[in-house]
Amino acid sequence: MLRLVRSPGGARVAVIANAVDALPGAERRVAVEGEIQALAALGLRPVEIDLRTFFDQDPSRVAAVLRGFPMLWVRGGNVFVLRHALAKSGADHAVTELLQEDAVVYAGYSAGACVLAPDLHGLEQCDDPQAVHTAYGASARFDGLAILDYVVVPHIDSPGHPETEVLGAVADHYRSQGVAHRTLRDGQAIVIDGPATAVH
Repeated sequence: MLRLVRSPGGARVAVIANAVDALPGAERRVAVEGEIQALAALGLRPVEIDLRTFFDQDPSRVAAVLRGFPMLWVRGGNVFVLRHALAKSGADHAVTELLQEDAVVYAGYSAGACVLAPDLHGLEQCDDPQAVHTAYGASARFDGLAILDYVVVPHIDSPGHPETEVLGAVADHYRSQGVAHRTLRDGQAIVIDGPATAVH
């Protein structure tokens, strides 16, 4: 991850943690603080960018803010909550444009990877779409960012992770339906660097 960031030493990182917006406020704060501390331990300078502050505003505002960071770190949580926050703030289009320009490194895990798919159908077996109503009083959407042409299915064969069994069933469903997907065990990462894609 770090080798992809231009001048990685002390690089500023935009932390997008909106996948946990359905949690109670205190729990959300703890979750965000954990991400900040982990990234800071790597020598990075993490800053939370709460997409809720950009809801229903000119999309150029969030685009300008995100453009100021060489790296985005997108936390796991509920993929449908994250998708709504990205759309409501205009960050979905901003992130897509930044990646097309090769102007930012996108990194993250779980929901942060799942949201890059063309379509989110099937992931409701793991993440509750009703969490979008809990967080924002809105309905879930099932279109992904379509940055990848497949679905990332995380936490596969990861003993101890509470979602490993249900996500194994999601992967089986995709396989039976011919849905393009890639599975990841905890600790693995898909690294895309230009035309090269590898799992580490």
